[in-house]
Amino acid sequence: MAKETANKTVTIEQIGSPIRRPASQRQTLIGLGLNKMHRVRTLEDTPSVRGMIRSVQHLVRVVDEK
Repeated sequence: MAKETANKTVTIEQIGSPIRRPASQRQTLIGLGLNKMHRVRTLEDTPSVRGMIRSVQHLVRVVDEK
């Protein structure tokens, strides 16, 4: 089962600005590697990454799930 999760990735793009947002949301974006508009990152699809995406779901867009 660990091999299956190792191959799964999720690609996200920042579509919202962190200006006038709580500091925790700003730090979550930095933790995801997104601190400027329209940046795109491909991350490993883990429960912790999914939780981070959910906490800033109004600022990011899931581009691709593999």
